[in-house]
Amino acid sequence: MTAKDYLTIDDFDVDGKTVLVRVDLNTPMDPEGNILDDMRIKSHIPTLEDLKGAKVVLLAHQSRAGKSDFTTMSPHAKRMSQYLGREVEYVDDIFGSHARSKISGMESGDVILLENVRFYSEETLKRPAKEHAGTHMIRKLSPLFDIFMNDAFAVSHRSQLSITGFTETLPSGAGRVMEKEISSLDRGIKGGESPCIFVLGGAKVDDTLKVAENVLTKGGADRVLVTGVVANVMLAAAGVDIGKVNMDFIDSQGYIDQIERAKHVLDKFDDKIGYPLDVAMNDGGKRVEVHIDELPGENLPINDIGLETIVAYSEEIKNAKTVVLNGPAGLSEIKPFALGTHEIIKAAVNSGYSIAGGGHISAEIRNLGFEGKFSHLSTGGGACIDYLAGDLLPGIEALKVAATRYRLNE
Repeated sequence: MTAKDYLTIDDFDVDGKTVLVRVDLNTPMDPEGNILDDMRIKSHIPTLEDLKGAKVVLLAHQSRAGKSDFTTMSPHAKRMSQYLGREVEYVDDIFGSHARSKISGMESGDVILLENVRFYSEETLKRPAKEHAGTHMIRKLSPLFDIFMNDAFAVSHRSQLSITGFTETLPSGAGRVMEKEISSLDRGIKGGESPCIFVLGGAKVDDTLKVAENVLTKGGADRVLVTGVVANVMLAAAGVDIGKVNMDFIDSQGYIDQIERAKHVLDKFDDKIGYPLDVAMNDGGKRVEVHIDELPGENLPINDIGLETIVAYSEEIKNAKTVVLNGPAGLSEIKPFALGTHEIIKAAVNSGYSIAGGGHISAEIRNLGFEGKFSHLSTGGGACIDYLAGDLLPGIEALKVAATRYRLNE
């Protein structure tokens, strides 16, 4: 996807305009309602800085119905105010008369954050953009705005009301987070400088195999190194007996059928795929190194890649010009089995250009204090993996349609 496919802040004269910005402020929170990780809140500050001459209204969500952290946006407004250096006013309404009155009374430079958009039940319905455009929320809010900006990459794999609905009724573009996500991830998919290496792990085997197939077929990746549960599936596909406990786990996750798919990937791209030479098994919390030739050995769970693999992978990663990490290498929440994930992260920061997907791998990068050492740290988990897999994200596709409409009407 090229920059010409969608509009950005740079395509609009925003000064004095009323701009609605869909942001993603969804954060981990403790039972007392305190924010535990504000990475996503911080990520939107460049967008707000570039809209400082406008009247900015933020639309966001926190968690989902039924969850303990499904709560108001009040803490998010306070935290965002701290980072922005000026007030972000929380309004406990979405599109009622209170919210509309607040918006109508804004002055240039004002920023308000509306209530959790998921408090409105129609938000989470998956419908085409044209259907969303006919809802009460879109019809009530749209007349109050000049421009809509989608800066919520992490939710843009969902065809939800606040993501796609306003693109049908307002001139629409991408905020800075969205813009950076697209350009950075495209660098990985379409191939940055060679060698370009994808290190794919985690437990979402079907999605990860799809990413591997996509980047190898399109030539974006010179090599794919697998870790995590994906590696166990790949080892089984290569004819390695990984043991009953590991096969049972793959079965319990619904991924037995993915072994056959992994065989096809290996057959087609065997020389471009690296899988573990050894693994770390969990013996009552103790790390036991086992070479794949010695598997299954004891019937123990494989919880990380082994030391020989860590060294081999790290060497490849350090010498790469472009590296994309997605998913942890093992059970990184258990200290002895975080080794593979941590060493791969350390190797990646020494590569030419480093990209990390969202979710667990991003959390580990921040835990290590390496956030500033990565070229790009994605804010999206599911959205990132869908994008890398070549899927069309409804939020981005809606921006492309809106850009075409806007240019025709200019």
